[in-house]
Parts: sequence; C-alpha cells; structure tokens
Amino acid sequence: MEIAITGATGFVGTRLVERLIEEGHKVKVFTRSPSRARKVFPLSAFPKVEVVGYTPTASGDWQQQISGCDGVVNLAGETISERWTAERKRRILNSRKLGTQKLVEAIEQAENRPAVLVSGSAVGYYGTSETAEFYETSEPVQDDFLSEVCQAWEGEAEKVKAFGTRLVIIRTGIVLGMGGAIERMLTPFRLYAGGPIGSGKQWFSWIHRDDLVNLFIKGLTDASMEGVYNGTAPNPVRMGELCNTLGKVMDRPSWLPVPDFVIETLLGDGAVVVLEGQKVLPERTQAAGFEFQYPQVEAALRDVVS
Repeated sequence: MEIAITGATGFVGTRLVERLIEEGHKVKVFTRSPSRARKVFPLSAFPKVEVVGYTPTASGDWQQQISGCDGVVNLAGETISERWTAERKRRILNSRKLGTQKLVEAIEQAENRPAVLVSGSAVGYYGTSETAEFYETSEPVQDDFLSEVCQAWEGEAEKVKAFGTRLVIIRTGIVLGMGGAIERMLTPFRLYAGGPIGSGKQWFSWIHRDDLVNLFIKGLTDASMEGVYNGTAPNPVRMGELCNTLGKVMDRPSWLPVPDFVIETLLGDGAVVVLEGQKVLPERTQAAGFEFQYPQVEAALRDVVS
C-alpha cells in the first residue's frame, strides 16, 4: 500500500512510519517542514518515504499528492501540553478542524481516491469524571474545550463518508512510550521525589505506543473496521496507582504528591488533562478482534523505562 500521513514526525507518527516501512508499504509524509522530516526519515534509511511539504490549514498543490494513495492517516495537531492562552486554544482547534477539513477536501478532489481515512481524535471527547465509564457510544459533554475540539475534529473527518471513503476514528488516551508524557515524570522519580499528581484519584486512560500504532495499522488494513474506536488499554488506572507502579518498576518511592496549583501554574487551563481524567474502555476495539500487547500498565511501564 501507499499511505499518506500527516503528523508523521510526532511521537506516534514516527513509529507508525517505521512500522509501515518494515511491513513493505510506501509512505508519503505530509509536513510543514520538509527539511526536518527528511532528517527524521533520511533517504539512506527510508528510501520508501516521500516527503511532501504542505500547509495543513490551507488549500494548495499539496492536495494533489493524495490522489493514488491507498490510505490516509491524520495525526496532525498542535500540542495541548502547553499553557492554554487564547492564541494557543485557537491554534489547537484550527490545526485539527481546518487541517482535517483541507485533508478531506483533498480526498474528495482526488482522481484516484484513497479507500480509507484513519483519523486521530482523543478521549477528551468524553469530558472528565472520577466515577463514570466511557465507551465508544458515550455522548460528548458540552462546555468543555477539549470535547468541543474533538467534536469539531471528528465532524470534519465524517464528511469523507459522503463520497465512499471508509472512515476509522481513533480516540486516543495518554500514550506511554519514551518521549511521551511519561518521560516527563521520570526525573523526579530518579531523584527519589516522585509521587502522584493532584488528588491521585483521577482516572488515567493510557495505551502503549506500540499498541496504538498497531491499532492504526489495523484500521488501515482491516476493511471491516469502520467508525469510532477507543485507543486505550482495557485496564485504565487511577493516577495514584500509575505513580505507585512507576515507582515499583524504577525501584523508587512514590511519596511526594505534586499539588494541583503547581500543574495549574505551568499549564493553566491545560491542567485539566492531568488533574481530572476519565475512565475510557475500548469496547468496540476489542470487539473488532484487536489484541493488546500491553493490556496491563506495569508491563507497559517496564517496557518504557527499560
């Protein structure tokens, strides 16, 4: 297959490209910085990777490069792990809503349309709760910025169904892997100063990066998959358990809680991602026959920190 990928130089995208190449596919990397992308995927090591420069929120000649691709993976989006100023929130929304809109526009205009679009989303769609369980069929909340972003993001992706392209939407939880969110937690643990963030009671719906990559590949290659799937492991944990387990696998104590105000000072409104949370279960994902390599958080963390 020939696969077009946006967001290919990110934490998940780089591993997805590597896996697709290992399996013999060709990849078109759509990027705002072709020079950076070529450093990530040098021709000597990735001769089957083509780099295409594009402006994700604007129409352009890049859209013609979608024609002839067998599938498209949409991972592009501004990071949410920085302080949410008004400008940052605008960029978070536009990078996903407009970026997906222009990608769908390219698919519609393609002379040879891709058969499938696998589009990212996030568990922020469901809002936050310490008590509720969320499944792919759960309704979104109102008056929640991240939920509104996810709804707009998915709404643009839904438009490909009007012209016959199969759509798979993957709502991703916190991705565990070196280079991701968990890496930021390692330093205090190494200094014997690790501990739970906030109350420790908030749910942490996670997935190992390799499992998430496998789920995206299944979405591309399994024609029976269509609709929304939760990209979360079947055993979410509360923050306190996550930190205790991280301390266990690192042979370090987990005793020094990080107060809410510290996270709020660093992230502003973005602190809700860390301080609140949601218990998200991959009901449709497992019903589709997907098997998790890392269903338990301890094994996932041991792989990450080893």
